[in-house]
Amino acid sequence: MMAAQRIPYAETGRLIERLPSVRGRYSENVSMAPFTWFRVGGAAEVVFRPSDVEDLAMFLAGKPEDVPVTVIGVTSNLLIRDGGIPGVVIRLGKAFAGVDFSEHTARIGAAVLDVNAAQAALREARAGLEFLSGIPGAIGGGLRMNAGAYGREFKDVVIEAEAIDARGTLHRTPVTELDMGYRHSGAPVDWIFTSALFTAPKGDAVAIEARMDEIRAAREASQPIRSRTGGSTFANPDGGKAWQLIDAAGCRGLRVGGAMVSELHCNFLINTGAATARGLEALGEEVRRRVLETSGVTLRWEIRRIGEPANHEEVAP
Repeated sequence: MMAAQRIPYAETGRLIERLPSVRGRYSENVSMAPFTWFRVGGAAEVVFRPSDVEDLAMFLAGKPEDVPVTVIGVTSNLLIRDGGIPGVVIRLGKAFAGVDFSEHTARIGAAVLDVNAAQAALREARAGLEFLSGIPGAIGGGLRMNAGAYGREFKDVVIEAEAIDARGTLHRTPVTELDMGYRHSGAPVDWIFTSALFTAPKGDAVAIEARMDEIRAAREASQPIRSRTGGSTFANPDGGKAWQLIDAAGCRGLRVGGAMVSELHCNFLINTGAATARGLEALGEEVRRRVLETSGVTLRWEIRRIGEPANHEEVAP
């Protein structure tokens, strides 16, 4: 099938006319709120869903250098500002959602939900990945931030990661070269993770399932998992717990408009139904201010905040 003829960008002003031809799909002016766990945020100028790794590489190699690119996963730990996201938002789909086991390892795609990876490991009686069932995200985001829960982190189970850089070059890098620390990866910021190789030795399926049941029960008892939230808002400071500092600062249940600090777990922000991204971010900054005032500790955002504010309002650093 012949590609549709494009009207020159100078005549339309549409970013999509400047982008290279791809086998995947472009969409314009896509509202991001329905995709985010907070259910807030503006529109993406263009969304690109690559058909496979090669399609993604060709797009990156062929796009104009001045066009910004943002990669989003399942947005479980993401706040998209009300003014939306300029440039191209990349969302990885089915081609990046494979789980393939070998004798002692598993190759898992970046688009695979962490909980689905844990379930796949359970079906194969593979040990060591149970903690993934307690992380509300996808493998790609976990690699970017060295996600962790219940005593383990990605760096404990990843052997190597596969990523594509801004020029479309593929990299396969051992975990020892990714400089992973607490909620941090030293991978170049322009890398887009596409998959990773995990340790996945044979284990006892009964014990694996029991551990996942423990994790599920702990999450349900301590976290507002059925609310419009974004996971842990702030990283734990050295030697302390963010939630304890927030609680001590009197922030449990604190509100800004429709945004609220969870009463169940006060390191979670909640959209009670009418919150905006601006309100959620303002609430987070008020929490940070109060914690600094009462404890002298400056909390670091763990939630990733992206996009433009509405009406050019000021954005907190």
